[in-house]
Amino acid sequence: MLDTLTICNLALIEKSELDFHSGFNVVTGESGAGKSILMSAAALLFGGKADHAAIRTGCSAAEVSGSVSVEEALRPAIAELLAQADVPQEFPLFIRRKITSSGVRNFVNDESVGAKFLATLGAKLIDFHAATDQLDLTIPARQLEMLDRFAGLLKERETCRKWVDALHQLDIERAAIDAQSVSAVEAENLREMVERVEQINPEAGEEARLSGQYKMIANAKEVLTLCGKIRNMLNEAEDSLVDRLGEVHHNLQELARLEGEGAETEKLLACCDELQEDLGSLARRVEELADRTDLDGEALQALETRLEQLHALKRRYKASSEEELLEMTAAARRRLAAFDDADACRRDFDVKEKALRENLKKASALLSEKRKKNAVKLVAEVKKNLADIGFTHCSLSAEFTPVEPGATGADQMDLVFSANSGEAPHPLRKIASSGELSRFMLALKTVLADADEIPTVVFDEIDMNIGGETANQVGEKLRALGKKRQIFCISHLAQVAARADHHFHVVKSTEKGRTFSRVEELADPVPELARMLGGGDSALRHAADLSASIRKKQK
Repeated sequence: MLDTLTICNLALIEKSELDFHSGFNVVTGESGAGKSILMSAAALLFGGKADHAAIRTGCSAAEVSGSVSVEEALRPAIAELLAQADVPQEFPLFIRRKITSSGVRNFVNDESVGAKFLATLGAKLIDFHAATDQLDLTIPARQLEMLDRFAGLLKERETCRKWVDALHQLDIERAAIDAQSVSAVEAENLREMVERVEQINPEAGEEARLSGQYKMIANAKEVLTLCGKIRNMLNEAEDSLVDRLGEVHHNLQELARLEGEGAETEKLLACCDELQEDLGSLARRVEELADRTDLDGEALQALETRLEQLHALKRRYKASSEEELLEMTAAARRRLAAFDDADACRRDFDVKEKALRENLKKASALLSEKRKKNAVKLVAEVKKNLADIGFTHCSLSAEFTPVEPGATGADQMDLVFSANSGEAPHPLRKIASSGELSRFMLALKTVLADADEIPTVVFDEIDMNIGGETANQVGEKLRALGKKRQIFCISHLAQVAARADHHFHVVKSTEKGRTFSRVEELADPVPELARMLGGGDSALRHAADLSASIRKKQK
């Protein structure tokens, strides 16, 4: 329950400190006096949208604060919310919001909190209903939400939403896999590349090696001729290098004999021995080269074919070498593996999606079954409340239309209403009378208030477009509702205001060129009721009689 409300520099209200009460509280005043500012301040306190344009002209900031008592039955849920936000669990709650041109600061029990948390907290403590909510009342989706609130089916509804969220997340993951993977066409091109490369099976440095062999075979005859000349010069001619080096070796031996066993001569002989070994090795390698040189044309053709395969492969895939080609092929294999894994992932996604949709279907079917059972109860309760406010012969039913399972289940619901017997019922969205809609909303909100057990309910001009005996009935309904909840109602009707347990009056005045709105609780509401009845002596007598009559009935 809202116990106190302090408003500073909000629109026309410079400073207002109010103490509120349980029961039915009415707020009245001339049009434009600032009644809506008072209710806006209350909405702001509980997480409503904050706009720096609401700061009073000439002021740097606006502030609203208030204390909120919480019944024992509601405290565990509120305490859990406070604990999640690391807010001290102290009761009554003290809420404060400060608005400046640069932003909004929110506090609960002097702990800074976010606007989202404050709105979540406020939704459990207060329920605002304005005359403009009539439009919401005509929307089938809002009617369905109201039914779910009445029936306590928000958990079942949340289950459907969770399955839809899971499907959405699955779509995000699927899109991420698709974004990272190649397309089917790209995969086919990569697969073809890998197959071609594997078929040719190039080796690193192969072209350079084969080019050398090709040159050797292509010039085989000249190679053999040169090898013959070299062999001849080395050891086959009469004056070959081997023979002449042998003579050098013989002369060195003679030199050693003449000098005796000198160290210098020994070195020369050793050097000559090494030359003879190197010369022999050179001759053998030339011989081996000649033996390897093949004049076979088929071998030459095979080399040409292989080299052309390597050239064509590198040209096709724009590789400068076998090494680059092999790196490209390895990369292609990795991308193909990712594609194949993605394909498996997609199949897995399909299985998961099927399971999620089945779960959503089951959850929606269960929700639909419970909705239809509880819709009968809701209709009966609303009809009972409608009878209390003048619709004694109305008809009301809930019509369900199946839709594709989604976040709110698989139902569309229309409340179908006729205000009078003998008239064809129509969906609420086709009812033109705002007066009928106002009373219908009051009846529905009364039922919902009982179902929600929200401690404070605000009706902003809920009695718009009604009058006469209907206004008396609406006043009685609000008074009865005030026995169960703290009720606030902005009203222009004396019949409604006269039934309030507490009466707050908003007055607008001008002082020194500035406009001020002030709020005061009336000890005697009769003069204000008289103003609402048109003013004058007769209105004053009527107001006094009305007030006395109501007080007598209440006893």
